[in-house]
Amino acid sequence: MSDKNATPNHPIHELIAKRWSPYAFDDQRSVSPEDLKSLFEAARWAPSSYNEQPWRFMVGMRAEPEIFNKALGCLVDANREWAQNASVIVLTAVSENFDKNGKPNAAAEHDLGLAVANLVLEATARGLMVHQMIGINTEEVRTKFHVPKGFHPLTAIAVGYRLSEEEASGKFAERDSSPRQRKLLKEFVFGANWKAIPEWL
Repeated sequence: MSDKNATPNHPIHELIAKRWSPYAFDDQRSVSPEDLKSLFEAARWAPSSYNEQPWRFMVGMRAEPEIFNKALGCLVDANREWAQNASVIVLTAVSENFDKNGKPNAAAEHDLGLAVANLVLEATARGLMVHQMIGINTEEVRTKFHVPKGFHPLTAIAVGYRLSEEEASGKFAERDSSPRQRKLLKEFVFGANWKAIPEWL
């Protein structure tokens, strides 16, 4: 993974620098149930508003073809084309309201993101690769996985091992070999007012 390491302008943890989202997955390697449990254990310990833990995950492992294919079928065509080679397809959903008072939870999607970030870093630490996607058919998810009222399907996550550069070919290999780019801090970190660059920056 070192060939895709980030080149940060300021020191960051190596797991963050190593994390990236491949398209070319190795369909011959499986994620073990033990690793998968640890990924969701990491998600479990993410912070959330009022400790509501509004995230839900529907998981299809390649070792369970019926569930895997059902999850795969909920992706848009462009994502299904490459995600079919992953070892695991995860569909996410969030609770729309707080359990404690029934009011809308405006932080639910934010909190799901925190949980998935934990999952991604745990995966990176274990040598696994993760690619998140927004391109899903929410009604397909709702119908196929019997998502109850009050929950909203949101994203999908592919988990697996990266296909080696020697084995990868075509447009997905080309995407994976492209350099990583990010905005500069001064483009999104502000001080006294909008777009005012802080003195410490």
